[in-house]
Amino acid sequence: MHDENTIGARLRVLRRWRGMTLAQLADQAGLTPSFLSMAERGQRAIDRRSHISALAAALRVSETDLVGGPHLTSDPVQAAPHSTIPDIRAALLGNTLTSPVTDRARPLQDLVAEMDRIDHSEFKHTEVGRSLPALIDELHVHACAPADEAAYRLALQTLIEAFQTATFTAKDLGYGDLAHIAAMRAGELAGILDDPISTGKAASLRIHTMPTSTRDVTLAVAERAADDLESHVEDSTGIQVLGMLTLAAALSATVVFRYDLAEDWLDRAGELARRIPDTPTENWGAFSASNVGVWRVALAVERGETGGRLLELARDIDEQRLAGRRGRHAAFLADVGRGLAREPRMKDEAVRWLHRAEKVAPHKIRNSAAVRESVNFLLSRATRTAGGQELRAMAARMGVPH
Repeated sequence: MHDENTIGARLRVLRRWRGMTLAQLADQAGLTPSFLSMAERGQRAIDRRSHISALAAALRVSETDLVGGPHLTSDPVQAAPHSTIPDIRAALLGNTLTSPVTDRARPLQDLVAEMDRIDHSEFKHTEVGRSLPALIDELHVHACAPADEAAYRLALQTLIEAFQTATFTAKDLGYGDLAHIAAMRAGELAGILDDPISTGKAASLRIHTMPTSTRDVTLAVAERAADDLESHVEDSTGIQVLGMLTLAAALSATVVFRYDLAEDWLDRAGELARRIPDTPTENWGAFSASNVGVWRVALAVERGETGGRLLELARDIDEQRLAGRRGRHAAFLADVGRGLAREPRMKDEAVRWLHRAEKVAPHKIRNSAAVRESVNFLLSRATRTAGGQELRAMAARMGVPH
């Protein structure tokens, strides 16, 4: 079951290519030789950002080299979103603020409404493929020839929202380079707008696309962005953007094993969330009290939590509030499943959570490298015991050999 699609198998290839022993790599990555040996043999999952970051840095390779790039299967639900990438790439690279790729555009207010519809769509990847590239093209027409200053700023602000959607779509599908391009385009526009909220939004995208090998730098960027925005927050939108920056800082601190600092940032996020309605479907970045709870689960999994403590955190989440944000809901379910997968006695429970995640957002979960790693790991156990039918069915849909 442990083939070249697993992170452990690629780790072994890259380690040997670098001429490093297990002991040498373990020493440089701050891990144990026994953990790495088990990971290379498929007996431990490498699914924590901190481990991936440390190993990539020690091997002097990119995270994509270690984790793997876009993964395509014969399953249309898994593969179809990838067909949107060429058009998204063309829209991001072809347009400039002085030369759009098209000379026609719908009225600006129609484009703003279209962007809002995509942002709140339950099936965002489908909507991205259907609408986002043309929307980016047409917004550039308005940015190049605006009716007035207000229209110019509105076009740029809406483009930042479009670049946010492009960022996370590309990131979800494994196109890290394109995600970073979209984030940097947002940064360019924020520089022109020169307002704290736009700057904060663009900073959030940049943080989420920075390579984990620059993890100390990422933490510094996240903390500085949150601190810079704090004194400028005047309304609900500002709170939401600041909240997402505090969560990004919490994640960045967790990746560098500064758990006390991460907890401080999570507490700050919780305080901000109490100042706004708990409506993740309506808030920017889904920031809300419910989403802070989801992040607490995600960061607990990143720290290595599992079992009862993880389920206790999960029970605090009102899943009904997440229903309109299928991607966020599915990520929460998958995080719980991945954490439980590390504990042999909770294998069946892990499969149940992962299967629920797949049902909520199949396109997202079947394209998740972290979930694929956990499914590979669980599958290696299932073959040694009776059962595993549901797990093998999931593996088939994800293109995992079974």
